[in-house]
Amino acid sequence: MILMMNIFLMIMLISNFMMLLSMMLSKKSFSDREKNSPFECGFEPKSSARIPFSLHFFLITVIFLIFDIEIALIFPIIPLFKMVNFLIWSKISFFFIFILLIGLYHEWNQNMLNWTN
Repeated sequence: MILMMNIFLMIMLISNFMMLLSMMLSKKSFSDREKNSPFECGFEPKSSARIPFSLHFFLITVIFLIFDIEIALIFPIIPLFKMVNFLIWSKISFFFIFILLIGLYHEWNQNMLNWTN
């Protein structure tokens, strides 16, 4: 028991000494404006908050969310193939894919899929 207590104290002393040493030797730069700012995503925190936001970026995000939800809805359809009637399964699957294709066609006509100007 005494040996375990001595080992524990030695480990605590060594770890505390290492932390103290690293804190004393670490180079801290308080003049680095980018690291001290609350945002690291490219926005300037000191400027006006009412700057124009890129609508193209927003549309890309919405399209990503739509396709992400689409995949989450398609995955359960595949295992159901063996459990349900094939005719009902195929009607529901084709209807779902048809709705997605109509949405893709609408996005294409609205020029949302043009990545460059």
